[in-house]
Amino acid sequence: MTNSPYEHHEYDVLIIGAGGAGLRAAIEAKQRGLKVGIITKSLLGKAHTVMAEGGMAAAMGNVYEEDNWMVHFRDTMRGGKYLNNYRMAELHAKEAPDRVWELEQWGALFDRTKDGKILQRDFGGHRYARLAHVGDRTGLELIRTLQQKVVSMGTDVFMECKVLRLIHDSAGRVAGCVAYWRANGEFVTFSAKAVILATGGVGKSWKFTSNSWEGTGDGHAMALWAGAELIDMECIQFHPTGMVWPLSVRGLLVTEGVRGDGGVLRNSEGKRFMFDYVADMFRAETADSEEEADRWYDDHAAGRRPPELLPRDEVARAINTEVKAGRGSPHGGVYLDIASRRSAEVIRRRLPSMYHQFMELAGVDITREAMEIGPTCHYIMGGVKVDAETTATKVPGLFAAGEVAGGMHGANRLGGNSLSDLIVFGRRAGMGAAEYIEAGSVATDFDLGEVEAAIAEALAPFERTSGENPYDIQRDLQEMMQSNVGIIRTASEIDEAIVELEKFSERVQNIAIKGGRAYNPGWNLATDLPSMLSVSKCTARGARERKESRGGHTREDFPKASAEFGKVNFAHSLPQGANWHDEISTNPVPVMTVPAELQALLEEAK
Repeated sequence: MTNSPYEHHEYDVLIIGAGGAGLRAAIEAKQRGLKVGIITKSLLGKAHTVMAEGGMAAAMGNVYEEDNWMVHFRDTMRGGKYLNNYRMAELHAKEAPDRVWELEQWGALFDRTKDGKILQRDFGGHRYARLAHVGDRTGLELIRTLQQKVVSMGTDVFMECKVLRLIHDSAGRVAGCVAYWRANGEFVTFSAKAVILATGGVGKSWKFTSNSWEGTGDGHAMALWAGAELIDMECIQFHPTGMVWPLSVRGLLVTEGVRGDGGVLRNSEGKRFMFDYVADMFRAETADSEEEADRWYDDHAAGRRPPELLPRDEVARAINTEVKAGRGSPHGGVYLDIASRRSAEVIRRRLPSMYHQFMELAGVDITREAMEIGPTCHYIMGGVKVDAETTATKVPGLFAAGEVAGGMHGANRLGGNSLSDLIVFGRRAGMGAAEYIEAGSVATDFDLGEVEAAIAEALAPFERTSGENPYDIQRDLQEMMQSNVGIIRTASEIDEAIVELEKFSERVQNIAIKGGRAYNPGWNLATDLPSMLSVSKCTARGARERKESRGGHTREDFPKASAEFGKVNFAHSLPQGANWHDEISTNPVPVMTVPAELQALLEEAK
C-alpha cells in the first residue's frame, strides 16, 4: 500500500491501545479472519484497565432475580443525567451479561455465590447488586483473560510504541498511523484498512489523578486532529476515593468496593456525613438513618442503598464540601472506615489489594484504622462521537471503543459500567471494523506528506538550543486545570483557563530537548503535551458552554441542572488538515431522542 521510507507494517485492522476494549476488539476481528495488529504505548498487561478493581456491571440476576437489562439501562441513564447516547446504554445493558459469561468460558475466575453462580456486589448508583468481581482485582483478571486469548490467537503486539498521528489516504479515509519506538526513538509507520482507537483516558492533565503516566488523551486528540468529533468533554469524573497520603501515592485509586462491602465515610468529627447530602431524587431508595443503612448493608433489602453508594459525582461533591468547611482530615481528605464494620478476615478476603496497598504504601492497616481519602480525577465520560452499533466515527475507517469513546455514560459513569463497556463495545468495534472492510470502500493509499509533517513536528524540540522544559509545562498545566477546571467550576476560572491554554500552546511550540531519542522521557512527554492541551481545551470550552451543574460537571455559578442544557451535548471539532494548536469549534448538538418504550422505563425512575 505504501512506499514508506521507515520501518513499515500492514494490517487489516490496527488497534491502538491494549486495554480491555482494544484486546476484545482484537479477538473479534481475529475471529473473523482478519490480520490484526495491536500497538501499546506501554507494555502488554499494563493497561489502566487493571485499576478498575471493583467489578463489571451486568444484570445477570445472580444475587437479585428481579434485576434485568431494563433496570440496568434505567440506572445508567439516570446516573448519566440523561445526556447518554441511549442506544449505547441500551446495547450495553442488554449485552453485558453475555460478555461476562464469555469471559468465564475463556478462563476468568469470578467470585462465587453459595450455589456456584458468579457473585455480584453492590456499587454506587446501581439499584441492585450486579457487579461481577474477582475480589478487588477484577480489572487485572479481565486483562489476564483477554491477554491470554489474544496471545493464543497469534496476534501481533507492538509494545512501547508511541503513536503520533493518524494518517489519511487521498480520499480522507483513515489509512494507518505514524509512531516511534520509545526504546530507540526510531520512527515506524502502520497502514491498515481500519483503525480502532482504544487508548483510554486523559487524567494526567490534572494534578490529582488515579491515572498512570499513559493517560494523556492521545486517542481523543488524534481523533480530533483526524477530523472526528469529541462530545461531553466537560464531564470529568472525580472518583470520590483516592489516596491522599503519602504524597508519593496521592490520587491512587481506592476501589468503590470498599464502600460496596460496608465502608462508610466520616469527617474529622467522626460524623458519618453522607446522610446530610442525600438528594431528594434518591431519598426513596436511600437510607435516612445509620441504623437503617446498616441493616441494608447486611441483608441487601431490594432497591435500598446507604448514602455512601450514591453516584460518584454526588459523593465526590459531598467530600469536597466537607473539606472546604474545615471538617477534613489532616492531609485534606476525609476518612473511609471499614475497620469498625467488617472483621479483619472478611476485609483481607474481600479487599486483598486494598489491604496490601495501604499497608505497603501508607503504613495503614485498614483492618484496624480508617483510610484517608479524597476525590481524584479518574475518568472522562466525554470522548470520540461514535455510532452505537458499530463504534464508527464520522471519519471513514476510524472506530473507537472504551474510555476514549463518548456517549455511553452521559454526564456521569456508574461504577462498574466501565469494564462491561470495554467488552461490549470492544467487541462491537471489532465487528464494525470487519463489516467496514467487507463493504470494500477502504483506504487505497497512504499520505506520506502527513507522515513527514508529524515526524518533523516531533523532532523540532531537538533543533532548539534553548527553550521550555516539558516537565515545567506539564506541572503548570496540571496545577491550572486542577484549580480552574477541576471538581467545582466558575465562569471566571474557566475563562482564565481558556486564555492560559493558548499560552500553553505557545510554550509547547518552544520546547527544547537535550540528549538523544532513545528512552528520552523528556522527549516522550514533549510528544504527549499536544494531546494533553487539545483535551484540556475541549474540556474548558465545554465547561464554559454548559451553564448548569450536571453529573461530572459542576458550576458554582449555575448550581442546578437546566432543562435547556439537558437537551444538548457539546461537540468539538477541527477542520480536516488543521494543526493541533488551531482554533477548536464547539457547538451544541441535540441529545438523541429516546424511543417511547424506553422513555417509559425512564419515567418509572423519576
